[in-house]
Amino acid sequence: MFAAIIGGMDASRPDPQSALEGSAVLLRPLTEEDLPALFSAIGTPEVFAGGWGGGPAAYREDFGQWSGFLRRYLQWERCNVYAVCLRSDGARVVGTTTLGDFDLPNGSTHLGWTAYAPEVWGTAVNADAKHLLLGTAFEHGFERVRLQADILNRRSQAAIERLGASPEGVLRHVNRRADGTWRDIAVYSVLREEWPRVRESLLRRLE
Repeated sequence: MFAAIIGGMDASRPDPQSALEGSAVLLRPLTEEDLPALFSAIGTPEVFAGGWGGGPAAYREDFGQWSGFLRRYLQWERCNVYAVCLRSDGARVVGTTTLGDFDLPNGSTHLGWTAYAPEVWGTAVNADAKHLLLGTAFEHGFERVRLQADILNRRSQAAIERLGASPEGVLRHVNRRADGTWRDIAVYSVLREEWPRVRESLLRRLE
């Protein structure tokens, strides 16, 4: 009776080994073998400049140091970490994104840790990746998907806002950036009841 009152289905973590195929991108599990290609795509100061990975001070020009950082930064075991591959270019790796922080009892998850090669900024890549991961989250029973960005990263905030996610406010001094300064985070979310509207908006952009 109680389950009937609260309604909805139980949330479950999507299979971390499954790939997701969209119109512009293929999302597949990121592996150690992908790291050289990912370094070529996002191992640039521009990607870190907006706050990704801890900000500009986290950037490492050397592949060995960069890959060591990435192994620590991405939540490989607890989250679904994906390689973002460009379908129009032989499934070349152009970025990474993650679905994680799974709170199954409360039906909440976090779509984040996202970085793309500067060459695909402003293209269909982000809209397609978000369409795939938001759809997967809601198909697996989640009620709320959180998205967030460093308050200094206006480009990422604008991209989240274009998705149609609702702003929830700013969390102050959540953690430290690589340079030791405190990081404030702009938080957004998409609820299950909002997903049809957001989905239609994303599909229009992809058309």
